Amino acid sequence: MNDSFFKKIESKTGVPMTEVFALANAIQHADFKDENQVRRIIQNVGMLANKNVPKHLEDDLVKSLVSSGQPVNIAEIQRMLGK
Repeated sequence: MNDSFFKKIESKTGVPMTEVFALANAIQHADFKDENQVRRIIQNVGMLANKNVPKHLEDDLVKSLVSSGQPVNIAEIQRMLGK
């Protein structure tokens, strides 16, 4: 992909692509059985989506993701957040 494509995404979302790539890398290499890693990913997705994640919702998401132990993608977490 070329730089102009990424610049268009950045201008539309207001999110630097470096942050998107860092989050994607964290998700790709995360141990979804580790509650702390899952919690950090949920918090990062909330920050990138500019959405406050209440503590009870974060706890529910962590519980759901840790119990399944399966990796998810950013879109799945955003869907869970109601974005």
